[in-house]
Amino acid sequence: MKILVVEDHAQLAAFVRRALTEQSYSVSLATTCAEAADMLAEEKFDLVVLDIGLPDGSGLGLLRAWRETGFNEPVLILSARDAVDDRVTGLDIGADVYLAKPFQVNELLANVRALLRRQSIARKTILTHRGITLDLVAHTAMLDGRALELTAREFALLEIFLHNAGRILTRTFISEKIWQSHEDVDTNLLDVYMSRLRARIETPEDKYFRTVRGVGYQLQ
Repeated sequence: MKILVVEDHAQLAAFVRRALTEQSYSVSLATTCAEAADMLAEEKFDLVVLDIGLPDGSGLGLLRAWRETGFNEPVLILSARDAVDDRVTGLDIGADVYLAKPFQVNELLANVRALLRRQSIARKTILTHRGITLDLVAHTAMLDGRALELTAREFALLEIFLHNAGRILTRTFISEKIWQSHEDVDTNLLDVYMSRLRARIETPEDKYFRTVRGVGYQLQ
C-alpha cells in the first residue's frame, strides 16, 4: 500500500513516515500543496495523510480540488485545529477521518488500517476505467456520472473488460466467461453484444474498445 504524507513540520513528518514505514507501507512525503499536487498527478496512492496548514496554501483547498477532479482514495487529515467546526468542515469537504494533533501513534495506525481495509473492499466491488464506474453490488453502471442502462449480458460483458482493462481478450475467453462455453465463438452473437455495448458507451470522438482482427477485443 502506498501512502502520501503531506506535512511541512519536519519532525512530525519524519515521525509519521517512520510509524507507517514500520508497518510495511510505502510512504512518500510532500511538504507543500504544489508538491503534493504534482506527486498525486504523477503517481497513484492508496491513502493520503494531509496536514491543513501548509506553507503555500490550505490543505482543505487541496482536498477540495482533488475531490472535484475525481480523486476517491481515502484522506486522513492531521490538524492542530480541533474545534468542532473545523472537523465538520474537513469532513464535509471530503476527508474520511479528521485526527487532531497531538495524537497517539496507535490511533493513527488504527485509522490508516481501517481506511485501507474499507478501500480494499470497495475496490473489489466497484470497477472504474476512463470515467466508467461499475458497482457490482448495486448492479449499476455509470459513464462520467451518467447512468448506463445495460442488460444483464451487457453488464457481465463490461465487467469482464473492466477486470482486464488494456488486455487483448480472445473471443474464446470472453464467450467462456459470458456463456460458460465456447459454442458461440463462431457465430456473430458476441459481435452483436459488443456492438450494443459500444453504442451505449462510445461516441465518434471517444472510442473505448478496439477490435483485434482474428483474435478478439481490447478495452483501451
